[in-house]
Amino acid sequence: MLEEKAVKEMDESRQGEALKLENQDNKSRKVLIESYGCQMNFSDSEIVASILEDNGYATTRNAEEADLVLINTCSIREKAEQTVRKRLDFYNSVKKQQPSMTVGVLGCMAERLKSKFLEEEKLVDLVVGPDAYRDLPGLVEEVKDGRKAVNVILSKEETYADISPVRLGGNGVTAFVSIMRGCDNMCTFCVVPFTRGRERSRDPESIVNEVKDLAEKGYKEVTLLGQNVDSFLWYGGGPKKDFKKLTEEERESSVNFAGLLGMVAQAAPNVRVRFSTSHPKDMTDEVLHVMAAHKNICKYIHLPVQSGSSRVLELMNRGYTSDWYKNRIEAIRRIIPECAISQDIIAGFCSETEEDHQATLDLMDYVKYDFGYMFMYSERPNTVAQKKFVDDVPHDVKKRRLSEIIEKQNQHSLERNKTYVGKVHEVLIEGLSKRSDQEWYGRTTQNTVVVFPKSDEKPGDYVHVKVHDCTAATLLGKRVEG
Repeated sequence: MLEEKAVKEMDESRQGEALKLENQDNKSRKVLIESYGCQMNFSDSEIVASILEDNGYATTRNAEEADLVLINTCSIREKAEQTVRKRLDFYNSVKKQQPSMTVGVLGCMAERLKSKFLEEEKLVDLVVGPDAYRDLPGLVEEVKDGRKAVNVILSKEETYADISPVRLGGNGVTAFVSIMRGCDNMCTFCVVPFTRGRERSRDPESIVNEVKDLAEKGYKEVTLLGQNVDSFLWYGGGPKKDFKKLTEEERESSVNFAGLLGMVAQAAPNVRVRFSTSHPKDMTDEVLHVMAAHKNICKYIHLPVQSGSSRVLELMNRGYTSDWYKNRIEAIRRIIPECAISQDIIAGFCSETEEDHQATLDLMDYVKYDFGYMFMYSERPNTVAQKKFVDDVPHDVKKRRLSEIIEKQNQHSLERNKTYVGKVHEVLIEGLSKRSDQEWYGRTTQNTVVVFPKSDEKPGDYVHVKVHDCTAATLLGKRVEG
């Protein structure tokens, strides 16, 4: 998960920033929430804020006035865990001055490290897994009664479909909408199936209603979230994963991801629709045709590949070969010629050879991704890879291979961005440029960042910008009349 360098830095700063918002209600208790990791964690924090708001908590960005501090954690890579530990150390130092403060950990690190956090290291009072957020008010009261509180039980049904999220620290323009939870894919390098449980889809009607509500509140873009959105499936009686096992009547009433995407696009025609993340083994031409048919569905697909080597992909249990992945790329180019594509790539997975690495570089040359998210492999506890494979690629080799992947991606990103120069693009303004308060930044339908001089526009406006220059990360332009 990375765009080219500058975009990657912006994305990481978003993920590393606390999701905090000062609530002006005169509520008696204050909660501070920080989120790290994927977009799903940020979406979950908004659900947590809603649950706590209904129980008398206002949100705050000030640690000194917080009665409750919650860190929503990520376990996908070791660096994310190290960041969380540093934040816990900080809040424990604050707690020494405010003994009544409760400190808790939410999310993906909860199950794996609950004993360490609660008993061994005594870093937290509260540990809550991603399917137990409804229990938070009661668990906080347990802490107030002098007990350590924990609930990391995973659910096969919980989707939080009835909860209206409190939009935390956002720009008022873009919002996340969770459409499903959990994952059934069991990639050998990944902890998500163990930390987030089995896959279950959300009632499409509740999703459409949430998007309509966001549109009424002035939001201009939504991102539909799931670990694997392409496997979304809902039938009349509820979520069901295996389409082959549905009865004829259930099939007729079922909604797959293509159907959901069309429903959302039609329900809010003035709202841009994005989605993340797709899985190459499940992405269908039907989804691509729906994208092509609706102007407000953004022409951008994040399609993680992880490796260009079919041998490594099999070890990863990804469920596709390099040739299958290329077939999906060809379908995207054929059905949505203007579509931008980004990637996830892991450098140095177990037993990866120089041939395997070269296959990844070759695939990158074949696709020419607009941007990407690239990492060295880091072994995660309790995954299949950790149990069955040897992490045998030396660190310096991983580092060198990652550097080569990033260098190639930067070349391709610049090459792709140059194709946008000289053209007029519709841009949704998200806010001020980080470099200058005299410039706006926004994104095209292809998810490319555009910076242009500020005039009388405001965040949430759609404007037309003619691009006159670019870097590997950003398009530079000037507003023109549409």
